[in-house]
Amino acid sequence: MNTHTPPRSAFFVSDGTGITVENFGHSLLTQFEHVAFVQAVIPFVDSIEKAEECVARITEAGRHGVRPVVFTTLVNSEIRDVIRRADCLMLDFFERFLDPLEAELGTRSSHAIGRSHGRVGNKEYRDRIDAVNFTMSHDDGMSHKELDSADVILVGVSRSGKTPTSLYLALQFGVKAANYPLIPEDFARGELPPALVQRMGKLYGLSIAPDRLSEIRHERRPNSRYASIENCRYEVEQAEVMMRRHQIPWLSSTTRSIEEIAAKILQEIKLERRSF
Repeated sequence: MNTHTPPRSAFFVSDGTGITVENFGHSLLTQFEHVAFVQAVIPFVDSIEKAEECVARITEAGRHGVRPVVFTTLVNSEIRDVIRRADCLMLDFFERFLDPLEAELGTRSSHAIGRSHGRVGNKEYRDRIDAVNFTMSHDDGMSHKELDSADVILVGVSRSGKTPTSLYLALQFGVKAANYPLIPEDFARGELPPALVQRMGKLYGLSIAPDRLSEIRHERRPNSRYASIENCRYEVEQAEVMMRRHQIPWLSSTTRSIEEIAAKILQEIKLERRSF
């Protein structure tokens, strides 16, 4: 990458939350690892006035001479036309894909704003909220109550990624994901906690490289035995031995994103991938 070239601005513009366009756009930008981007989400652009404010912001970002890239999922054609006034590379996902779909299906789309995230009253949404509540109440082994209702129970040493993965599974897919730490007392006994032994079919393990674990733990408890590289090596080794002994499927979270970890878990334990 040319170090004299300023970062290029990338905007994700939506008339809704911006989640969809950000996911799509970010997936494309990650293919250009040698290009620096300054990314910004502009949600709820649902009026001409807001679109004009958006254009002003995009224009300002391009004043240093590098044309911004703008990803949009705007439904309203008049609002899209306003955004096109900006000096930018505009990539409109809805326009790119809706037109061919309408031609193939022989019907017009509804052009309804927020359709993909606006189903607050339906059963799928309620199931997702239930899953999030379940996951939060079963974080870090806090409760054994209704643990049999879990779709999956993540196990691993402290700070190996269990909590964020559990919450992602619940929020994104409506999966009731509990998580349970493996601690030095378990390694001393050489046995899984009793609550886990009773639910072996629901277990999935997360491990992590000891040096990365040590870095993470030092941020929480600097210069402690808990964070020492020697202790991290011991805990990771013992946890992996335990998971192998009990034939618990597991993976290392060291170089994987939460999205990758969640997808792998869903695939390996054959959980239904619910879509919201």
